[in-house]
Amino acid sequence: MPEPSHDDGRAIAPTGAGGAMDLATSEAETLGKVPGGPLGTGPAGKPRSLWSDAWHDLRRNPVFIVAALVILFLVIISIWPSLIASGNPLDCDLGKAQQGSQPGHPFGFDGQGCDVYTRTVYGARTSVTVGVCATLGVALLGSVLGGLAGFFGGASDSLLSRLTDVFFAIPVVLGGLVLLSVVTSNTVWPVIGFMVLLGWPQISRIARGSVITAKQNDYVQAARALGASSSRLLLRHITPNAVAPVIVVATIALGTYISLEATLSYLGVGLRPPTVSWGIDISAASPYIRNAPHMLLWPAGALAVTVLAFIMLGDAVRDALDPKLR
Repeated sequence: MPEPSHDDGRAIAPTGAGGAMDLATSEAETLGKVPGGPLGTGPAGKPRSLWSDAWHDLRRNPVFIVAALVILFLVIISIWPSLIASGNPLDCDLGKAQQGSQPGHPFGFDGQGCDVYTRTVYGARTSVTVGVCATLGVALLGSVLGGLAGFFGGASDSLLSRLTDVFFAIPVVLGGLVLLSVVTSNTVWPVIGFMVLLGWPQISRIARGSVITAKQNDYVQAARALGASSSRLLLRHITPNAVAPVIVVATIALGTYISLEATLSYLGVGLRPPTVSWGIDISAASPYIRNAPHMLLWPAGALAVTVLAFIMLGDAVRDALDPKLR
């Protein structure tokens, strides 16, 4: 039998069944040395949780990265608008009304001679504040009511179902025209309160269905058999496994609430001057769209980009948290 050939003192391993086995063993050892381990596992081959697995997918999703960067920029300019806009959004000069772009004023001036660029930057604060606060209020109220109804069932579940049917029958814009028309406050809180009042039923139904599904799992039944209290079952076993759909719906709804605030402000029943809002600026610029389109395009474009960013973020989170889409 011929001896294996040598090259620089290194033996060439013979091929065959033994070589295939050696190769498979080598690949397995190499895979075991990979920090992330096989697909769906973390370090040392330990299985990842739903949240760590979702974060693993989100970090590799370009849609999530782009949307997150846009939202991060919006949050920064909402907190510190003076970083990119040094002027005052309420400083106006009627002599410059409807004029176009000029040095130091890239977006031109509106019908009152106010700098459109400065008002567009400061308008992000109002829109982000309304969207975030309304989403938190809706998610908190809807999750608590829906989760309790789904867990305990019975008369409370039936009452909540009929109550949500009543709220679903109220058109959102028409309800805003009726309820907010009697409010004289210029702050954002009446608008946020209205959104929470009409927005919680959607989250409530999502939370109710998710809790009903989670409480039927074996680990919940085992904890109940071991004598776990209702509060422990809800907080330790059901809520962590039922909150994912609520987060997805709330993230997408955040962009919807920003758009709703602009719609109500455009109709004159939402925010009112001197509050700086994209909806107010769009409403004021509508009569001049032919002579000075820049007055409308910039706040409308900022609103569209913001809503799109939150919707893209919500879609990316949904894809990462839904096992059926993997």
